[in-house]
Amino acid sequence: MRNYLGLLTAIILLFLISSCKSGEKLYNKGRYDDAVEAFVKKLQRRPQDATSLELLPKAYEQSQIQHENKVNGYLASNDPLKWESVRREYGAMQKLYKAIQASPAALAVVKPKDYRSELTGARENAAEVRYDRGMELLEKGDKMSARQAYQEFAATLKMVKNYRDAQQRMDEAFQLGTINVLISQIAVRSPYFQFSADQFRAELIQNLQTRNINSFVKFNDERIASAQQIRPDEYLEMQFYDFEVGQTYVDRSQRDVSREIEDRPLKDTSGKLIKRYMTVKATIYIVKKTVISRGLLDYRITDVNNNQVLRQDRIPGSYTWVNQVGSYRGDERALSDEDKRQMGGVDMAPPPPQELFLAFTKPIYDQLASDLQYFYNNMQ
Repeated sequence: MRNYLGLLTAIILLFLISSCKSGEKLYNKGRYDDAVEAFVKKLQRRPQDATSLELLPKAYEQSQIQHENKVNGYLASNDPLKWESVRREYGAMQKLYKAIQASPAALAVVKPKDYRSELTGARENAAEVRYDRGMELLEKGDKMSARQAYQEFAATLKMVKNYRDAQQRMDEAFQLGTINVLISQIAVRSPYFQFSADQFRAELIQNLQTRNINSFVKFNDERIASAQQIRPDEYLEMQFYDFEVGQTYVDRSQRDVSREIEDRPLKDTSGKLIKRYMTVKATIYIVKKTVISRGLLDYRITDVNNNQVLRQDRIPGSYTWVNQVGSYRGDERALSDEDKRQMGGVDMAPPPPQELFLAFTKPIYDQLASDLQYFYNNMQ
């Protein structure tokens, strides 16, 4: 027990010594903010620590000089967002103020400056600059400027919560900057597959909305948009082209197989066993049904205002359904392991055309969703 207490004491002393050296090392490297925090923490544990009491005032003074020099430099610059940099410097100094205030030992040797008023002023000025930039962009009236204005108003509210009517203006910018994409009904010449095409479109719209591809892009069903009188900005038109569903191929094959196997041995005249071999035969029958469904989807995105085609492409898709049944006649011993794997199976009817339609459109659906995500994430 005594050895354990001795070891624990040694570890604590080593930690305190290293902590002190750490603060002094930070000070010597010119990292005055970090040094101040290190000395304050040390004084909270050991209020009489001589090194910390000596170097803390020097570290704080140097830190204050550094930050105020930066503030003066920012204020003299032409950077329109300079108040945000000023706010950052005052924020760093206020953090040191709070740290020193929380330590009586540190407060005894340093009288830190309270930068609350300077910090508040910098925030107000930064918010005003962002707000004015947002209003200037909003007044341009185009979607790109509105999206930029939205970001400016969001930055305004980050600086000062409930700043003037920034929230209202941000909502206004969002509405103006949003692109309403109207997704048309899919043209399918065969009424037999129209329900499947509608399912394809419904799932696409739901997926695009769930993906949140771009906060400024809203996808709308053509029928719903018409009922709600939503004015479209872009029109996504789709048409299945050159598609076939349920192209069936039946392949019947048979082949003869044989193997030489060991038969029961015979005894010769001397009574010695003699190995004998025999050939076993079988005929394998394989019926393989293959149903192929495939097609192409043409899609085109058009700007409603000027009828300009923004993007168009053609996406292929296919699905192959296979059913195989294997049987044999003859001696099972003639079958190899591979032959046996082909045996069995149930003669099944292929899925109905509606299912086959959805199956071959699945890869088209995935590719189209990815294409749209790329397009709208990279829009200007």
